[in-house]
Amino acid sequence: MGISRSIAELVGRTPLLELSSYEKKHDLEARILVKLEYFNPNQSVKDRIALAMVEDAEKKGLLKPGYTIVETTSGNTGIGLAAIAASKGYKFRVYIQDQVSEERFQVIKAFGGEIIKLSEEPAIAKTIEETDGDFVAAIKALKEQVLDKEENIFFVDQCSNPANPAIHEATTGPEIWEDTAGNVDILVANVGTGGTISGTGKFLKSKNPELKVAAIQPGKNSLPSESNPAPEEITGVHPFEGIPAERVPSTMNLNIYDEKIEVETIDAYKAAREVAKTDGILVGTSSGAAIYAATELAKRPENKGKTIVAVLPDTGLRYLSTNLFHEDYQG
Repeated sequence: MGISRSIAELVGRTPLLELSSYEKKHDLEARILVKLEYFNPNQSVKDRIALAMVEDAEKKGLLKPGYTIVETTSGNTGIGLAAIAASKGYKFRVYIQDQVSEERFQVIKAFGGEIIKLSEEPAIAKTIEETDGDFVAAIKALKEQVLDKEENIFFVDQCSNPANPAIHEATTGPEIWEDTAGNVDILVANVGTGGTISGTGKFLKSKNPELKVAAIQPGKNSLPSESNPAPEEITGVHPFEGIPAERVPSTMNLNIYDEKIEVETIDAYKAAREVAKTDGILVGTSSGAAIYAATELAKRPENKGKTIVAVLPDTGLRYLSTNLFHEDYQG
């Protein structure tokens, strides 16, 4: 492998693992392969887009020495950007959702990042309250009311940055195709910004138009409502169907997926807990959601003998302060 000179050289080329023991336990007749994105240097799939968006901005002259990188995030993109910013000598500021795990705050601070909770920025807090938690609207308010008035900053804006899906088309998709020797029938991925599923799905469908893409959306009980305003949520996973079009990030290609699968947080928890015991991998809540969705697909008779690839976004180490691995929590 040789000696790397920067963490940028360590991003990508994450391994595929077949969940052999998990498949056997569930008597599955389809293969489930998981792409372990926690093998990235800062342990999540967001390392890919963090590096890509920063380097794209540098090439375009949008990010220059002395600038501050700014982003809004549920955590993992902030961690990836904080690390890249540190390695390249930039300052970093993140506006982060209040309910993310404590580990995320600590890691970003460790990289020297400045953290502002969304509730602490009046323009964002007001918009979130008025739009019932619309993250896309909150980003727009932040940009127009706060960031546009500042100088010497680069606002990454992962929800509309084309470098986001582009890096998955250039790396994640080709890695899956190469490692499976083209033997992949179904791609399973969560939807947050939509970059992973859009870019990866686009590449894989260009190689095999018959390939199916399953997109994960949180179940109704895992989203805020009048009866349950603060549910256990799947961090970083957001609705893309049944919401106004303006709330869907432009990085999400709504034509890329063939099926939507709704997953409740407790089912994601149970899947992550189980695979830790069967196959020895410790993954986060959204990874649990991907495993649960892949399992549901694998159980279908029409998928017997097929190969399902699920993208697992991050490590379970970011969730030790949550209910994810608290076995007594059953929803």
